Amino acid sequence: MLNEEKVRSMNRLALYEQTDGRKYLPVSKYYRSDYIGLALIRNFFLVTIGYGLVVGSACVYYGEYLMDNIHKMNLMEIGIDILLGYAIVMAVYTVLTYIQYSVRYHLAKKSVRGYYEELTRLEKMYNREEKKPSGARSTGGMGV
Repeated sequence: MLNEEKVRSMNRLALYEQTDGRKYLPVSKYYRSDYIGLALIRNFFLVTIGYGLVVGSACVYYGEYLMDNIHKMNLMEIGIDILLGYAIVMAVYTVLTYIQYSVRYHLAKKSVRGYYEELTRLEKMYNREEKKPSGARSTGGMGV
């Protein structure tokens, strides 16, 4: 005979796994520092590539002007300005990434907590069922 409470519990677990669980369960497998650290490493590479593309695009766009006036420019000052701009952009995006992924991690842990509580309830139902004495149970093919 089916236990209706077990069926409802399994149904809630399956529904969570198909909806919010797709987004939150993978996050819950990480420690907070690892999850945020991976996001910051990815942020570093993406910001570096993006900033390089922006600077490269500006150089291509103003290429004719740069070629005509390169002998008049203070290249050291331009290089320092580019590096300072990179440092500022990197700092801003690092702070934003840290905040974003901290919030995501907190929401995921909060959401998954209910899922694990439901799993624990289901496990207790199974344990209670196993402990019940049952005369109608099969012997598992041992042939008594």
